[in-house]
Amino acid sequence: MTYEEGLAWIHDQLKFGIKPGIERMKWLLNELGNPQDKVKGIHVVGTNGKGSTVHYLQSIFTEAGYVVGTFTSPYIMDFRERISLNGTMISQEDLLSLLAIIKPIAERLPEETGYEPATEFEIITTMMFLYFGEVHPVDIAIIEAGLGGLYDSTNVFDPLAVICTSIGLDHQNILGQSYEDIASQKVGVLKDKVPFVFAENRPEVKSVFYARAQETKSPTFELGHDFQVLGQSRNFDFIWNGLTLNHLSLKMLGQHQVANAGLALMTSMLLQDQYPQVTEESIRTALARASWLGRTELVANNLMIDGAHNNESIAVLVDLLKTEFDHKKIHILFAAIDTKPIQVMLEQLTTVGQLTVTTFDYPNAVSLDNYPSDYPKVVNFKEWLNSYNSSSTEDFYVITGSLYFISQVRQFLLENKLEK
Repeated sequence: MTYEEGLAWIHDQLKFGIKPGIERMKWLLNELGNPQDKVKGIHVVGTNGKGSTVHYLQSIFTEAGYVVGTFTSPYIMDFRERISLNGTMISQEDLLSLLAIIKPIAERLPEETGYEPATEFEIITTMMFLYFGEVHPVDIAIIEAGLGGLYDSTNVFDPLAVICTSIGLDHQNILGQSYEDIASQKVGVLKDKVPFVFAENRPEVKSVFYARAQETKSPTFELGHDFQVLGQSRNFDFIWNGLTLNHLSLKMLGQHQVANAGLALMTSMLLQDQYPQVTEESIRTALARASWLGRTELVANNLMIDGAHNNESIAVLVDLLKTEFDHKKIHILFAAIDTKPIQVMLEQLTTVGQLTVTTFDYPNAVSLDNYPSDYPKVVNFKEWLNSYNSSSTEDFYVITGSLYFISQVRQFLLENKLEK
């Protein structure tokens, strides 16, 4: 089996859709000897900010000298980004080796159990646990949940800590209609006495969180209550339990990134007894270097791409543009998939710049005809880029929307050497 054939088989499992539940995962992992039980890791859940928080954690522990595995989704440039070691994606050879072990077991699943076939995400998650647990053991794994938490495929290991980055109204057809419903799904990954680190302002969500933490006897660490991050991305302080780290800085811009970094920093502090090489120096260096593909990423001095794919992430992008680039003439290109609240997202973006909409090659992409008629339209992002002026000091250009869209844009920019 070639790499291309293996990848095609994995992607072919997309036809089995999304199936919340962990029974199939437990069976697959049991057939493999339960490699997840050998994984020491941090479980990251939330609506927005998971990928950035995972990357901050990876950077901190890698800088400290540990072997760090990460599991993220979706990918931006290459499928193998989803399973990485110290920020380097898994090799084609290792991925094929994992697939040679897991594919026959996955094919036996429906025949021997009566369960439905494994989904693509279940296959990938199983590969990750086998890789980090046995094939290439890591000192710590940072594992991002795929969808929700309680019934997510990743909810089959005992974490060292759980982080919830945010709660937003996304995937409501699966997770529930209210903030409380979605919060219950996310915090459902919390296990007995496992520390819970979170950032949340809504009282109804906090009530759900604290009730679950009381059930599991988990210590809680709430941003703004138990620990503080004060300042902006280029200069902020972290304060907790008599400890203050002054004048920290981030490569990634925005107040939401300060919050994400704070969650990662708090979790790192809680695990210092187990990972004593994590020091103030390693934290400072890691945060200053950390960047994440497709998230508030400056690909040129005046061109940013950002996978702001729902209402809440659009809100933080708008806040960033108002805070950091209010002195610029802002041009925005937007494309999304059809499960999102398009009208509300567009209305937010028009408050900060000249907005144009487009479509892209993806099954669920919103077609040009389905956008409101009062927004300028272009057939594709390449047409919009024809008006991009890389030398302008007055103009600032932003391409945003679906991460699947951003992936295609970034690939084009890289191939055409438009990155700085």
